[in-house]
Amino acid sequence: MTYEQFNAYCGSLPATTHVVQWGNSHVWKVGGKVFAIGGWSKLQKPAFTFKASELNYEILKDEPGYRPAPYLAARGMKWIQQYDTTAGGDEQLNYYLRESHRIVSLGLSKKRQRELGLNRA
Repeated sequence: MTYEQFNAYCGSLPATTHVVQWGNSHVWKVGGKVFAIGGWSKLQKPAFTFKASELNYEILKDEPGYRPAPYLAARGMKWIQQYDTTAGGDEQLNYYLRESHRIVSLGLSKKRQRELGLNRA
């Protein structure tokens, strides 16, 4: 996945905003809370960081091409970075980005979720 594809996918999710910050990283937010970051790689290849469920974090942290996200996981947060884009493929990354969006949006207040039209039953 390229950064252009990453940005297009994240932009297709509901109630998202995009900003470039933290060393020219593509930072995606829902309700003002970060759910995905494109960048932060010391390599010249794209890297994608996302919030993970407890189970997905435990599975991915030791998988080839994935690692606990720099900065975030070191602070006890369940964030994963895909640093080798040949690992898993675009469909798998899209799943994890969608899950990150869902997890972060569920952390918003019920009022904020309603305002953004999120998580309707």
